[in-house]
Formats: sequence, structure tokens, C-alpha cells
Amino acid sequence: MRQQDEAEFRDFVISRAPALRRTAYLMCGDWHAAEDAVQTTFTKAYLAWVRVSAVENVDAYVRRILMRVVIDEGRRPWRREHAVAAIPDAVAVGGSNDDRDLLMRALRAMPTQQRAVVVLRYWEDMSVDQAATTLGVTVGTIKSQSSRGLDTLRRLLADRPTLVITSAHEEDR
Repeated sequence: MRQQDEAEFRDFVISRAPALRRTAYLMCGDWHAAEDAVQTTFTKAYLAWVRVSAVENVDAYVRRILMRVVIDEGRRPWRREHAVAAIPDAVAVGGSNDDRDLLMRALRAMPTQQRAVVVLRYWEDMSVDQAATTLGVTVGTIKSQSSRGLDTLRRLLADRPTLVITSAHEEDR
């Protein structure tokens, strides 16, 4: 890779890393896993930087890599296992009253595709077309997954009247 390309890549990483980490965290709910996903994303982007930097929207291209990395990592069998010191007799109920924690638990409970669409549409504030391009799916898929994702969030948060899930893009549905 030429020095100019390396400098361009370095500038891209410095400017986009915080936003990509936040997006990855919303997707996986774990800062360490989010950091790993972003590092994997940057590694893949670096290895193909000459090709990546030639696309019209580099940010969308790299965000698409990130979405695929997070989704693929979530499919790995060891990601579904969680070590605990002792096996509980019953499922723990209650926990934090913090709305952020509640929302993060609800996001983690959502199906991966719905979570990806909800994060891109309502956290990243992407249009239907931008989200479709980022995930490499049709506009119809984004619309249906947005609707289903919001319904899932409403259902998961039904017992919490303080959190109201509304769509700023209701006209897009």
C-alpha cells in the first residue's frame, strides 16, 4: 500500500472509530465485543483499502462490513454461551431501573437482522435507502424489519411505560 493510501486509511480510522464503536456496541451490547468487531472491520477494510477507498461512499461500505462482522460473530457457537460462577435456581428478575440498561437488554433480545435495522434506522438515523445499501438488502426488507423491530421493542418494553418507542420515520413504513 502506498504511503498516501496508508495516511488516508489512518485518517479514516481516527475519524470514524468512535462512531463505529458505538454502532457495534448497540449491535452486540458489549464494549469488548464491539471493540473486537471494529478492529476486525478495520482489518478487513485495510486489506482491501485500495478497492474500498474507490467506492462512492466509503463510510457506508465500512459500516456494512461492520454489520456483517457483528452478525457473523453472533452466529459463532461460543458467543451463545455465558460462563457463570453458579447455576441459578431461577431466572433473575428485576435489575437496574436505568432505561439505558433496559433498552440494551431489549436490543440484545431482538433477532439480529431486526436489531441491525433498528440501530441503523433509529440510532444512526439512516434513511430506508441508506440502510438497505448498508446491509445489502432491499428497501422492502428494511421497511418490514423496521416495523417488526419496533414491534419487538414495544413488546419487550411493554411493562415499562416510561420508555415509549416511537418512530421518527413513520411515513417511511
